[in-house]
Amino acid sequence: MKTTKFHALHLAAGAKMVAFAGFEMPIQYPTGIIAEHKIVRSGVGIFDVSHMGEFFVTGTDALALIQKITVNDASKLTPGKAQYSALPRPDGGLVDDLLVYMLAENSYMLVVNGANIDKDWAWVRQQAEGFANVELVDRSDDYSLLAVQGPKSIEILQKLTSTDLSEIQYYGFVEGTLAGVPMILSRTGYTGEIGFELYFTGDVAVAESVVKALFDAGAEHGIAWIGLGARDTLRLEKGYCLYGNDITDETNPIEAGLGWITKLAKGPFNGSDVIAAVKEHGPKRKLVGFKMLTEKLIPRSGYAISHEGQSVGIVTSGNQSPTLGVGIGLGYVPTALAAPGTTIDVAARGTTFPAEVVKIPFC
Repeated sequence: MKTTKFHALHLAAGAKMVAFAGFEMPIQYPTGIIAEHKIVRSGVGIFDVSHMGEFFVTGTDALALIQKITVNDASKLTPGKAQYSALPRPDGGLVDDLLVYMLAENSYMLVVNGANIDKDWAWVRQQAEGFANVELVDRSDDYSLLAVQGPKSIEILQKLTSTDLSEIQYYGFVEGTLAGVPMILSRTGYTGEIGFELYFTGDVAVAESVVKALFDAGAEHGIAWIGLGARDTLRLEKGYCLYGNDITDETNPIEAGLGWITKLAKGPFNGSDVIAAVKEHGPKRKLVGFKMLTEKLIPRSGYAISHEGQSVGIVTSGNQSPTLGVGIGLGYVPTALAAPGTTIDVAARGTTFPAEVVKIPFC
């Protein structure tokens, strides 16, 4: 398995390491997932997400390629802006979800899920074959990526950079310097909290110097490493999709609740005709959030969903919400059962447990 440049620091912090996306990654630290979750909600935490992939797309055909392969409208981007998007297949399914950064005219960075780097790279390269003036470079192995998230994040980061972070809007970014290291400072994250993602290159010594600076600056606020376990509970409380669970190659963005990033008006793109038809006629199923009505079950991915004794869907993500103290989840149900307030049942241990469809975010 691969390791990130922060591997020794995770071990020193007592992390429980697991295999994830081809890397040995920290799932939790001795404080535990619930404590880590609450640190991010109330203070500030640091996530090592260096397993994510970074593809650079340049050339006069860069925008045209991105418009073809993504659902969002990248023509609306300006340098210093990013957008959430997805890579659709011709049949309307999703290869992956991703972030698109506009670095400069004819210059973009695509940030993809770590588990899908090889798959996405092959897909983007294949799609680029019809474009004469585009260059693709996979720099996933070059970049370290830290997510600094929580209500105290800007206060802490501001101590380490001359860039006025308060002027960077959500989904904005700058190329600046923090802790003496050149990096992309991006006002993005996967927790629902205020925060930044820090993209930078350099060896292990550089990476560890950034972490030391962050911990020194955040000591007064109890800054801590946060593992993949809490990353999952944090994103779930906000209803953010996880690729491989809530969205897959078989998922249409309309049924996944991603119509807000799917810009059919921009013109044809991969799968746009199929997606348009689903939007026009309405999806047969929808991804919904649900909350357990009993404390006896924590819903898990793969559990069956039923209604009035009939199987109607499947749980795609589920866990105990540290904030609400109850089980929450995401899953697909027929559109007729997608309205908030609808009662469904989740099957486990040879029986079923009642749950209620609710609006997301959960909290």
